[in-house]
Amino acid sequence: MNAGTAFFLILSALIALAGLLAAGMAQDYLQLFGVGLFGFGVLFGLSCVKRHYDAQEAARR
Repeated sequence: MNAGTAFFLILSALIALAGLLAAGMAQDYLQLFGVGLFGFGVLFGLSCVKRHYDAQEAARR
């Protein structure tokens, strides 16, 4: 795993954590924003992991 992938994984974890904190402390529409931010952070992290393994598989060919 290169430094760029590690940076974006940490960034996505921080985004997801901020979303959870926003959803936990907020009310009404801001709570929905926090849940959306959490979802974005999780999906972004998963896409970074997928991109890493796709690059490894392409290097083997």
